[in-house]
Amino acid sequence: MPSADQPARPPSRVPSGGRPGVAFLLAQVGAHAAGRFATRVSELDLTPAQAGLLRAVSTAPGSSQQQLATRLGLLPSRVVAFVDALEERGLVRRERSSTDRRQYALHLTDDGQALMRRLSRLARNHDRDLSGALTAPEREQLAELLQRVAAHQGLTAGVHPGYRQLDGGERPAG
Repeated sequence: MPSADQPARPPSRVPSGGRPGVAFLLAQVGAHAAGRFATRVSELDLTPAQAGLLRAVSTAPGSSQQQLATRLGLLPSRVVAFVDALEERGLVRRERSSTDRRQYALHLTDDGQALMRRLSRLARNHDRDLSGALTAPEREQLAELLQRVAAHQGLTAGVHPGYRQLDGGERPAG
């Protein structure tokens, strides 16, 4: 079922060459999902990469910038730039590590936690809208199958592989 901001489309027709392969379908749905997610998070004045960094800080409060860089597959200097921007907006704060004074522990501020709650609702709605053609058991089965595919490909659970491709202007989405 289309959402209010998404027009209804006619059912997909399989081209005369037969059914598309799994890799194509994953890429097609993934690109669509990423674009829709980018549009949705822009309403919160965030990029998908910033949303992902907020989520990473939220799920592992007290992590250092170095730990986040390793987890996300980013250069530490890129994490510093992301954190600087989020800190300027009052969403993230740096605290000196109690165990290593050379490092900063990252935490969400109250405003960051409030934005994270809005972001979580947005992500749940995005997920629901994207999988609206499926029943609850089908969504669960699809999630399990995709987790297996991701694990088989060596992808880090919960981390968008687009972070490894950030080099100035590119941003991960969805």
